[in-house]
Amino acid sequence: MLAITESAAEAINALVSRGEMPVGSGARIAADGEGQGLELALVPGPAEDDAVVEGQGATVYLEQSAAQVLGDKVLDVERYVEPTGEEQLRFAIVPKDGLDGQSRNGSA
Repeated sequence: MLAITESAAEAINALVSRGEMPVGSGARIAADGEGQGLELALVPGPAEDDAVVEGQGATVYLEQSAAQVLGDKVLDVERYVEPTGEEQLRFAIVPKDGLDGQSRNGSA
């Protein structure tokens, strides 16, 4: 099942609290409309057939097709700098073995 890093959980929780979402809200990962990739959105709760992943105090809902693709992956947050020089954070899906000692679901 998809794992959630501490930094990804902190980002999800910050977005949920900033958006004044109801209790039980989280991030949902689903196939995009064209079936070419995945989309992450904040939602108040899961869709009917979503898998629920909890880690580090954050909740992620996975559409069934996304759950199959992400079963051996980790949701993380990466820092990047835009051409304007502004630092941003973005969610990233990485292989479980690609974190090299970073915290996954509370374990290093």
